Amino acid sequence: MSSRHSTAFRPCIDLHSGRVKQIVGGSLNDKDESQLKTNFVSKEPPSHYAKLYRDNNLTGAHVIKLGPGNDDAAKECLRTWPDGLQIGGGITLDNAQAWIDTGAAKVIVTSYLFPGAKFSLERLQSLCEAVGKDRLVVDVSCRKRGSEWIVAMDKWQTMTDMKVNKESLDLLAQYCSEFLVHAADVEGLCKGIDEELVQALGEWTTIPTTYAGGANALHDLELVNRLSGGKVDLTFGSALDIFGGKTVKFDDCVAWNNAITN
Repeated sequence: MSSRHSTAFRPCIDLHSGRVKQIVGGSLNDKDESQLKTNFVSKEPPSHYAKLYRDNNLTGAHVIKLGPGNDDAAKECLRTWPDGLQIGGGITLDNAQAWIDTGAAKVIVTSYLFPGAKFSLERLQSLCEAVGKDRLVVDVSCRKRGSEWIVAMDKWQTMTDMKVNKESLDLLAQYCSEFLVHAADVEGLCKGIDEELVQALGEWTTIPTTYAGGANALHDLELVNRLSGGKVDLTFGSALDIFGGKTVKFDDCVAWNNAITN
């Protein structure tokens, strides 16, 4: 990415109960399913999206398993585009290599790194040794508390002891090849990105970084590009027409990527 210096569109496949869905991030709650706010449930199988991304050469797409019952759906995606998708949700030292063997280009990890909501460098080092730095993405999805962003785990329900800042990202970057950052407070709301966070990520990160949360218009790609100096990529979710959205066309995002790579 460092040679490109342009924000790219990075797609996603969010899986919940085995279906492709778009969910308001802050509404995920293991204890009370009735709180769940769902923007979209696809009639298409998960493989439909994996094929769509493959056919349009949209690399770096992340498949996120939101809770149990999603393994078969995730494997369906990986079989459709072997070594073309990243997989996250419930990744641990015990299963990371198995997901790579199943076809994941990279594994994405959050909660495993925070036993008891406290960061474990030992766990990160062990994962890095097991699958290799190039195969590991650390998800530092976060919520804002005061003027700071705090890493949130367990589907963004539990706050950890790690702040998202230059110091923490420099530490994590020694053991992974990419960051994924969901801004959980604005995720799924389609009310605009967290501009402060995007700008901060552009200043802090030294490795490829993808931001997700709140994007609702094609010009958000230009906005993220400007705010981050082209160092942060952008994911659209609920605003995208392939997920029932009304404000962003998938074909326009593909055209944007083609324009910055040609």
